[in-house]
Amino acid sequence: MYKKILIGLLIALFLGAAAIVSYGWYLSSRIEERFSARRWSIPSKVYSDTTLLYPGQRINPELFQEKLLNLDYRSVSHLPSRRGEMRSSPSSLDIYLHDLKTPWQNRDGFAVQITFKQERIQNIKRADNGQDIPILELEPEEIMLFFGPERERRQLVAIQEVPEHLIHAVLAAEDSRFYQHHGLDPRGILRAFITNVRYGSIKQGGSTLTQQLAKNYFLTPQRTITRKIKEILLSVVMEIKYQKDEILEIYLNEIYLGQKGSVSISGVGEASYFYFGKPVTELSRPESATLAGLIRAPNHYSPYQDKTRCRDRRNDVLRAMHNKGWLSETELQSDLKAQVDTVGYTVHGKKAPYFIDYLADQLGSLYHPEILSSLGLSIYTTLDTQVQMAAEKALVKGLARLETLNPDLQRTQAEQQLQGAIIVMQPKTGYILAMVGGRSYSVSQFNRITQAKRQPGSAFKPFVYLTGLDDFAPTSFLSNDAKTYTVDGEDWEPQNFQPVTAFTVTLREALKMSYNLATVDLAMQTGLDHIVDITSRFHFSTPMKPYPSLALGAFEVIPLELARAYCVFAADGVQPYPLSLKGVVNENGDILQQKHMDIERLISPAKAFIMNHMLQSVVTEGTARSLKTKEIHWPVAGKTGTTNEFRDAWFVGYTPDILALVWVGFDNVDSISATGSSAALPIWADLIKSIPQYISESKFKTPAGVEKRTVCSVTGLLFIENACPQPVEEYFLAKDVPTEYCPLHQKSGLGKQILKGLKKVFNDD
Repeated sequence: MYKKILIGLLIALFLGAAAIVSYGWYLSSRIEERFSARRWSIPSKVYSDTTLLYPGQRINPELFQEKLLNLDYRSVSHLPSRRGEMRSSPSSLDIYLHDLKTPWQNRDGFAVQITFKQERIQNIKRADNGQDIPILELEPEEIMLFFGPERERRQLVAIQEVPEHLIHAVLAAEDSRFYQHHGLDPRGILRAFITNVRYGSIKQGGSTLTQQLAKNYFLTPQRTITRKIKEILLSVVMEIKYQKDEILEIYLNEIYLGQKGSVSISGVGEASYFYFGKPVTELSRPESATLAGLIRAPNHYSPYQDKTRCRDRRNDVLRAMHNKGWLSETELQSDLKAQVDTVGYTVHGKKAPYFIDYLADQLGSLYHPEILSSLGLSIYTTLDTQVQMAAEKALVKGLARLETLNPDLQRTQAEQQLQGAIIVMQPKTGYILAMVGGRSYSVSQFNRITQAKRQPGSAFKPFVYLTGLDDFAPTSFLSNDAKTYTVDGEDWEPQNFQPVTAFTVTLREALKMSYNLATVDLAMQTGLDHIVDITSRFHFSTPMKPYPSLALGAFEVIPLELARAYCVFAADGVQPYPLSLKGVVNENGDILQQKHMDIERLISPAKAFIMNHMLQSVVTEGTARSLKTKEIHWPVAGKTGTTNEFRDAWFVGYTPDILALVWVGFDNVDSISATGSSAALPIWADLIKSIPQYISESKFKTPAGVEKRTVCSVTGLLFIENACPQPVEEYFLAKDVPTEYCPLHQKSGLGKQILKGLKKVFNDD
């Protein structure tokens, strides 16, 4: 009888052991599969462009200060002594720079002093040796993360990077016998049990560090006996297969250490920046003990929740370190007195959301969404966050102003409100510095810069005049008289915006004052098919047909494409590809994707210059002349645009360095009862004045193939001194330079010349 029972027990033990071994093999393969593959899903980070600072550069103090705060610089009262600190006054800024790491540069942080005079950088010097710095580059700003479903922030660190005192702090707090046990610690379990019974509450946990890792990495949070058995088996298998340092490294990168808004902070690498604004290698002993103390209950002990509770928990960890011999009595007493100083944090809203959507579309053709949310890529963009902030503020302010001036524009439903959009580009590179696709992204995600199709109105006229330069000069005359055209069997009679008495005008005058009748006359003489052909080279994706109304911007365009087309004038005849992406780098620093400037010559520099000079007349004397009353005193070229029944208002303005397009209108094409000069232009002015770092006093350079002559303003031919009443300077393409003198004033001019010569003879006598 006993023999049978014994045999049964042995068989049961054998089968149980076999089952455990088999299950162990299964767990072993599962662990191996997980650890040999990618261990964590790391969100890809999207960065703005870097910011260049140099002596002589003008700045917007408000936006510059906001930029520094977004870069996680924090104000201190003392001279900055560690990365991320700054001390500012109206005349100077002392700042200890963060490290700069981009695909193109790697620089350690250092302290500098920047002095200002009248909102202009006067000098930049290194704080340590007083050396002048000609150009200083601030690090890019993190503007978004491509999160997976877990929404975790994690910055991986190698065990070699972790300071010894942080390792001691973690072990003292969570598992002081980590290097002595093999995954389970009976002594620790017994000690925790006795402590908890003594206090009548849970004061200590008996799980080893390896068990915690097994639970967090492989198991669900539910508390069951089955899960506990799996946890124990996983811990034993992990200890058999891997070295202690490997397990500890994974643990330090895995642990949950707090919350930033809706995003989890995981691992000591990310937590080090979140709480103390520094890499893990620079953590002090008290800071290390603070992080270790958070592991038990990160949000309960968070210094952002309760600094006193956090300090008490930190001090418990420090005493535990002392008890283990990892901290001397002197060090303990010193560390216990240390303050809990954190860098603070702000949960920012979504930055540049319309730009990010546009970027995401471009990235979607390169990378699968799962890759973007898991591989920890660093994505560097062209965005200038100061320009973006200025554009957003200018649009909100401008639309509110229009509604105040005209209450009929106000709508009770947010989705029906007056809308606007702004795109800011560098004409020569195609870099998109800012993109605002609407009044409020939370109300409407429709991007009116990239997705809307609107009539450009007079903003399209420059392309008609560009085509006309093949046969006409700026001084050539056009008919500004009313005419009737037949289109598809129906009469069409364009009208000027306002009645005029000048029935014959020059090209320059017609473009400057945006005369519709003269523009249509030019289009008909130039040839509508020719205009369509030339315009098609500017990469408009919307169709255009050879109708007379083409000359007045009757065919829809996408605002981004219109801005890109204007870049040709500002960039000396070259059209860039609109770039939002500069480069993509993997977590090892290898460049995976790098966008270079993609440019195409469409017109000669000479033609571009003539267009620029005529479009400057629009600003100085024409439909955009109100810019002079808005403190815009540097050279600007541009064009207003207004469509039928005031459904769309445009202004595209540019310098050799920057171009901005502003559109205002209703999504349902209601009338806004305002023109481009009264609705869009003031928004443009507010924007440009807010970004003085991009303002240049330089003029458009005169290229080869352009000649300047003084001509009679009445005839457009070479002026005769003392005869032509209003001589003006005009630029011509070499082929169009006039060779004849003004016949209208020639006789009177000859008489005056003879009289002048006689006087000279008599005076000499």
